[in-house]
Amino acid sequence: MNMETELQMLIDNLEEMDEYRLPQRAYHIIRLAIRNLILPPGKAILEREMSEALQMSRTPVREALVRLETEGVVRLIPRRGFIVELIEKVDLKEVYEIIETLDGLAIEMATKNIGDLELNYLEEIIQKQKIELEKGNLKEWSILDDLFHATIISYANSKRLSAVIDSYADQTYRARLFTIKHRPIPVLSIVEHVAIVSCMRAKDGQAARMLMQFHRRRAQQEILKALEQINNNVNID
Repeated sequence: MNMETELQMLIDNLEEMDEYRLPQRAYHIIRLAIRNLILPPGKAILEREMSEALQMSRTPVREALVRLETEGVVRLIPRRGFIVELIEKVDLKEVYEIIETLDGLAIEMATKNIGDLELNYLEEIIQKQKIELEKGNLKEWSILDDLFHATIISYANSKRLSAVIDSYADQTYRARLFTIKHRPIPVLSIVEHVAIVSCMRAKDGQAARMLMQFHRRRAQQEILKALEQINNNVNID
């Protein structure tokens, strides 16, 4: 599937984009394309090609790319245009250390708020993860993994906490997706998800927090190790 086709699928799936001005539409579409590795790390983004793919002029595309540059997602290289930033090990380690703490806080808050309906939904996500893992569909597993964590954060009912965590969400999701085929099959993640929900169901917020932070720390170690191997292979090639 080529880039233009995948970008069109993003556009088709974002019906609400009609409500945005063109620069906003371009920003959201390009951001999601980077998040989902349609535009992978190191990929050059030519304004002309992107404007043709999005069926809009180069001006809103450039505005979108400048905005993404201020967010550290793309970088402008003189006479070459924009490129998607690489996933750097040092930056990612720092992000995961922050996320580990914030996710721990979120789940402790969520445990106080949720009932059986919310817990049952989390268990449904875990069951779907098991099914996708049995199929070998790692990308769909990653999407469900992201949904599991995002759902717990939403149950904390804290707009400020959600906003801070959301500011790092694209970086962590992109890293998980980028390294998924270079890491062990995520069976342990599902085991840990089950244990986390069990603690929440028992209304043990502190235990849930400890498990979540351990879960994030272990995943971080796997991802950083895989990222280092990928980067080493690229350097060797």
